[in-house]
Amino acid sequence: MARDRSVDQSKRATLRRFAALGAASPLVGFASADESDSDAPEALTGYLSTTPGAHFSKIRDDLQLGTGETQHHLRQLEDDGVVESRKDGDYRRYFPADEFSEFEQVVLGHLRRETQRGILVALLEDPGASAGDIAARLDVSRPTVSKHAARLEENGLLSRADGYSVTEPEQVMVLLVRYADSFGEDAAALASIAPALLDYAPDATS
Repeated sequence: MARDRSVDQSKRATLRRFAALGAASPLVGFASADESDSDAPEALTGYLSTTPGAHFSKIRDDLQLGTGETQHHLRQLEDDGVVESRKDGDYRRYFPADEFSEFEQVVLGHLRRETQRGILVALLEDPGASAGDIAARLDVSRPTVSKHAARLEENGLLSRADGYSVTEPEQVMVLLVRYADSFGEDAAALASIAPALLDYAPDATS
């Protein structure tokens, strides 16, 4: 029983922490429309404001909610126009409503996949990195890099026409830096040097 109380207290603390973020949202009125006394709607709103593009299982686990509870509140928030979702392979990813373009949602979905994020981070830090360089950095095989690079290319984030290059580096960088704390250590490290990477002189001939 003591263990159950500890788990319940941990869940309440987690929900309240994210609910405080949700309370700052302009959509808080909608998030609070659920007639239950649960902190879950505001917690979900707050969580997604800091972790856009999270998939269902991650949301459920990070907020320590039950599957049915998570489904109920997310469905209600979608019906109320507070959040929106999109299918991404085997996942359904959730975002604050009307905050991101379709392309930005796609980018965030890829950034939440460790290997694909690693490829993008590596190329943002070193635009001349080869597939072999990236494989060594990520400690994966070259076929693994090639497979994930193909997914990125398919969705318009990467070009493989002449080596590897990020097609929209500024847009990817902005999202990486803005939500660095919700990604891995690679994103946090990139955020710390982002100003230097973006500090370049425009081509005088352009």
